Amino acid sequence: MLPYPILVLGDIKVYMYGLMIAIGILCCFFVLFEYSKRLGISNEYVDFAFYTGLVAIIIGFIGSAAWQGLFNYIDDVKNGVSNPKFSLQGGITAIGGLGTGALVYVIGCLAFKKKFPFSLTKTVTVAPCCMIIAHAFGRLGCLFSGCCHGELLSSVHSEYVFGGIWMQGTNGWGYYVPTQLYESLFLFTLFGVLSYLVLAKNFKYSLAVYVGSYGIWRFIIEFFRADYRGSFVGALSPSQTQSLLLIVLAIPAFFVMRYFVKKHEEYLANTVAVAQTNDGVVTNENQE
Repeated sequence: MLPYPILVLGDIKVYMYGLMIAIGILCCFFVLFEYSKRLGISNEYVDFAFYTGLVAIIIGFIGSAAWQGLFNYIDDVKNGVSNPKFSLQGGITAIGGLGTGALVYVIGCLAFKKKFPFSLTKTVTVAPCCMIIAHAFGRLGCLFSGCCHGELLSSVHSEYVFGGIWMQGTNGWGYYVPTQLYESLFLFTLFGVLSYLVLAKNFKYSLAVYVGSYGIWRFIIEFFRADYRGSFVGALSPSQTQSLLLIVLAIPAFFVMRYFVKKHEEYLANTVAVAQTNDGVVTNENQE
């Protein structure tokens, strides 16, 4: 829709894609601080989540390029390209970036579990909401730049096709199925639902819901997408293959979070019991 720079300052060019990414990241950290405050998470844990999340975002972008580079390399091998090479300059894939970033965040929580005990149960509840809002704005960026679109419906501007949006896509200007818009709307809706569950119902399994529901949605809309990368496993596109992986990973994500939630609840119960015992001892000593 807007593949051209919206602002030019000398050699600096600002695109809607980059602007949407920037807005998404800002919203991500706003949600982190606001939701953490509402849930009563201490500033110490919020700061830990912020810096760990910042590292996860940076490595996530590298992971998105590496994941796409791997798929490009495998595709070149399958097509018999002579001397195929792995490159980080062949584009990025959202699922690869989200997966890498989430993995880095979880590893960070586990690595500092002694200094920040139960950081997973305290911050991972909020983290998916942060990721979803950033993801939603990122897909709007894709819509403006004309990437990740659906099938070409018509290349004649005067012949509007219902459900299509005029944009510059892989096959030039035309009416394309706006799969980026559909995905963005889904993510904004999911953000609203999970925000309600987390803030109003103290829901602990938002990560599993995000991973599983997004995998299902992405798998479905890929049938309407014109993926130039072709099939990867059987008749499935690379993104559909990754979507199935997300759906499968949602199951262990649920049980892992349930394990940590139970451990946290046991820890809190023991802490309360010890505190009550100590209060009783102090009271008896005062009475004596």
